[in-house]
Order: sequence, then C-alpha cells, then structure tokens
Amino acid sequence: MDAPQFDVLIRGGGPVGCTLALALRGSGLRVALAWRRADRAAPGGFRPIALSYASRLILERLGAWRGLSPSPIERIEVSQAGRFGRTLLAAADAGVPALGYVVEYAALVAALESRLAESGAELVRSDAPVSASCVAHAEGSSSDASEKRYTQDAVVALVRGERPAGRRAFERFTPEGPLALLPLAERYAVIWSAHPDRARALGSAPEAEFLAALAAAAGGAIGRPAALDARSVQPLVLRVRPARVANRAVYLGNAAQTLHPVAGQGLNLGLRDAWELARTWHNAPDPGDAQVLERYAARRRLDARATVRVTDALAGGFLGAGRFAGAARGLAMTVLDVTPPARRFFARRMIFGPFAIP
Repeated sequence: MDAPQFDVLIRGGGPVGCTLALALRGSGLRVALAWRRADRAAPGGFRPIALSYASRLILERLGAWRGLSPSPIERIEVSQAGRFGRTLLAAADAGVPALGYVVEYAALVAALESRLAESGAELVRSDAPVSASCVAHAEGSSSDASEKRYTQDAVVALVRGERPAGRRAFERFTPEGPLALLPLAERYAVIWSAHPDRARALGSAPEAEFLAALAAAAGGAIGRPAALDARSVQPLVLRVRPARVANRAVYLGNAAQTLHPVAGQGLNLGLRDAWELARTWHNAPDPGDAQVLERYAARRRLDARATVRVTDALAGGFLGAGRFAGAARGLAMTVLDVTPPARRFFARRMIFGPFAIP
C-alpha cells in the first residue's frame, strides 16, 4: 500500500506544531500532524510558560485561547540583588492590557489539542510511513544545531507565598544568574538560574532550606515563601540551527532555536515562527518550493537573530558581582525606568518582536 500523500507533514505535537497545524486551516493544503505521546508531557514535570500578548492574539485567532485560564502579568519589576537600579515595566507602557500571561505547559497543549480535535485535523503516528511535499520540523532541538552550554542550570519551582500572587512579575538578576517570579493561579512560578552545583543543591535541599534561600535571593519581592508545591532542575543551553530551511524541509520553534528562559522568549518566538510560516504557505501551490521556503526564512531572520542575541546578552550580562559592572547595570536600569519611550520600545520588542502586530 502506498504511503499517504500530504502537502505538509508537521513533526512534533507540542505547542508550536499544533499552532502551525491550526494556522494552516483554510490554506488549501492537505496537512498532517505527526505526534508522539511524549509531545503531550512537560519535560521535567511542572513547566510554567509565559505567553506574550502577541502569543495571546495568535491563540485567539486560532480559537485556542478560550480553553486556557491564564494568570495575567500587568507589571514586571526588574532589579539586581545587592545593587541599586530598578525598572518597572507596565502594560500601559506598551499599550496592551497585559504584558504577558502565565500558564502551565500541559494546559496549553491540552487547549491546542482540543481545538485540533474540533477542527478535524489529520493526525498520524510519528513512525507512520507518510509522504509529503514539505516537512515542518517542530519536534525539538535539531541535531545539527550549534550549541552553547550556559554556566547555569535552572531550578523550576511552584511556590506559595504568605499572600496570594497578584498581577506583578519579578525579574531579579543575581550574581549567579536571573531569578524570575511569575504569578500563576495565586502562586509563583519560579525560574531560578544558578551555577549547576548550586542548582543541584537547591533542587535537593529540604523544603525549609530551599524557601529560605529563595527568600534571600528574592529580596522580599514576594514576601515570605510559605510552601513548595513542585521543583525540578533543568540544564540551560542555547542551540541555533545554521539554517531554518533545507531541501523540502523547514525548522521552527526549538528545532530552529532553543533559548535561555530569561525574559520568557523561547516559545513566543516559536509561535511567531508558526504564524509566519502559515501566512507564507497560504495559497502556495507547492509548500516545499525553494523560493517559498527562502521567503519564509527571510521574513523570520530579523526577529530570530535579535531575540537570540537579546536573551543571550541578558543571560550573561548581569553575571558577576564586580562593583563597577554592578554600578553600570544599575545605571542602565535607572535610565530605562525614567525614560518612557525606551520602556515602551523595550516592552513592545519583547511582546511583538520587530513588528507591531504578529
């Protein structure tokens, strides 16, 4: 029996692959989504996701947003431990109702899968013999990507404070790496970057010891942490594929670039990849045509390169406890805080990439 023939085969049933499949409805292309059971689980257990307002717009257009119960972020307070300097970014700075929204990875996948079921999308097993004019790789890191291993691992945790989390997030830069505290259903999702040895120690420390260390690093931002509901340790790596297109193949999301979690840009960049690829393929008679794929790559080049560089710079630029470096960082944050046009530019760049509308 001949293998089924599709115009597009999407490999990877995570958020980026599902988003691409939904965005291709009405394109005139026959699309199949190849998934594995592992696509439905969050690596390492609990995994918080910070979705930008631009990602909300994409998910709303696909009908998937209504299946979520997100925790909005209206303000982000940026500071550095033990040094002066503070910046407060507000949704009003960017002219949006919220800077972002926090959800759990599993909830996002479930909402997208529900929408796929409603849409009648064609699903195939990842090992099924399928023929397609073009393969979209969204299944994870590409084997031929360049790799930079950060001198940090991330402790990912879910913490209850002495008072319910509101709508303010905190990004605090410590000498070991950034500490993000994100509101999630009245609790705080913690993404804490530290030297691998320190991260492992935090990952296995007794609960009271972990909470005491978190309170010291957070500097009172969330009050006294009261309880720990989940915790894991994950390595931090920057991976970038040299080209996002190949012969009748395209790479998007983590298959194109895997980023440091600082500023929460990785998945948002992947969702913009999927949206732009679907726009490129609408009414394209041959999605695997080299000129079509190169047009997509050109459209994504600026956003991807800039986002990779910004997150990489943020991951390393605030490391170290030197007096002069700390003073320079504090001055930069202070200038940003008192310069509304700069705050607006930075906030909108983090939300929308280089464009005003996704």
